[in-house]
Amino acid sequence: MESQESKNIDKGSALPEKRMDLPFEQNRLAADRTIMAWIRTSLSMIGFGFTIYKFFQYLKESGSSPGFPDQRPRNFGLALVILGTVFLIFASIEYLSFLRRLNQETGHKFRISTTSVAALLMSLVGLMALADLLFRLGPF
Repeated sequence: MESQESKNIDKGSALPEKRMDLPFEQNRLAADRTIMAWIRTSLSMIGFGFTIYKFFQYLKESGSSPGFPDQRPRNFGLALVILGTVFLIFASIEYLSFLRRLNQETGHKFRISTTSVAALLMSLVGLMALADLLFRLGPF
């Protein structure tokens, strides 16, 4: 009988531990959703800015410029690419910092999430687009 009771005690203590891990998992998933929102916003800014920049670069090179006396539209496109890239890098740093704190509080490590990999790759795409716009380097 004693072994039966000790088994029940072990099962009883395991359940609260699982319940305590659930809020931490929910916080990690909320952080994932937040970084995904930043990825969408940053990618939109980078894509829109790159398109504006390349459109006005094409107009200038083809000689059919609509008469803009300065580089304001191109600078606006460049600013959007810079902002989108910088925001995504800062959001990624904040996300990783939050995960590090969460790992310390729970005492166990979470796996590397797909969203962190996506944020890293989108940051690299933003940096490549920026290198293309500023120095005409890169695959774009």
